[in-house]
Amino acid sequence: MTNEAERQNTRTMTKADLVETVYEKVGLSKKESADLVELLFETLKDMLANQGKVKLSGFGNFLVREKKSRPGRNPQTGAAIEIAARRVLSFKPSQVLKATLNGESAPAEE
Repeated sequence: MTNEAERQNTRTMTKADLVETVYEKVGLSKKESADLVELLFETLKDMLANQGKVKLSGFGNFLVREKKSRPGRNPQTGAAIEIAARRVLSFKPSQVLKATLNGESAPAEE
């Protein structure tokens, strides 16, 4: 199968899918599962907004970086514009996650 064919056969996991997985594997009610997933996302958002870094062992690191303003161009008109300073989220996968994605045995966690 080509990469394009593989991409077409994959499906994006949604928040509802996560709730369903928690419901099936943990045994909480659907409402409790939904509340748990929502609490997890809210906690991650709050930590990133306030602390700027979240480390999930065996999964990876989320890091908020500050980008300075810079000159740019409007691609339609070619006019010079100022691209505003902003915060961007980056993700660096752990070695364990990288190994899992590549079908390798996971290295020992540090």
